[in-house]
Amino acid sequence: MSRLGLNNHPDQPEWLSHVNTGVLKVKLAMAIIGISSIHLLRSFIEADMIGQPNGRITETGLLWQTVIHMAFILSALGIAWVDRMSQQKH
Repeated sequence: MSRLGLNNHPDQPEWLSHVNTGVLKVKLAMAIIGISSIHLLRSFIEADMIGQPNGRITETGLLWQTVIHMAFILSALGIAWVDRMSQQKH
């Protein structure tokens, strides 16, 4: 039962029936991964400037960006796995 009382209401959005908190969590995690991917790609493009005086990134910085990006990916996989396991019928 919906707390908003939208069942069979003509103004109910169509997408509301297949979106739940698990789906929203996975979509948010994927959006964060997308933003992180773009930032990491920019850093890799600028990697040829490492060690030069006008370089904006260091080897350590690039390593940490990669580690953080991988943590985002693993977190998203974990969220998706937990969501899938919680929806399976036993």
